[in-house]
Amino acid sequence: MSDITRHHTNARMSQLVTHNGIAYLAGQVGTPGATVAEQTAAILAQIDALLAEAGTDKTKILTAQIWLSDIATQFADMNAVWDAWVPEGHGPARWTGEAKLATPDYNVEIIVTAAI
Repeated sequence: MSDITRHHTNARMSQLVTHNGIAYLAGQVGTPGATVAEQTAAILAQIDALLAEAGTDKTKILTAQIWLSDIATQFADMNAVWDAWVPEGHGPARWTGEAKLATPDYNVEIIVTAAI
């Protein structure tokens, strides 16, 4: 059995956990108060960096879970940034929902798992 490796860990959580050839990322958020597009772009950059740290990249993302604070008004703006970021032919299994996020200043949170 493979070791469990935790990165960027504090008392509550780790930003990245690797185990058995899979990278599990914590929910990533952007700059509070920024637009949905800006938050999405910042989140995707964070995801790129964490995946690189795990020795993988966005072409190996297996699942993506996206939370929006208001899906009716934010879905298109988030998708515009997402669609430009995902490499053609490498779309993960994805689900998107609406939720109250940690503070009203957050509009988007994205959680991914990826093969290493």
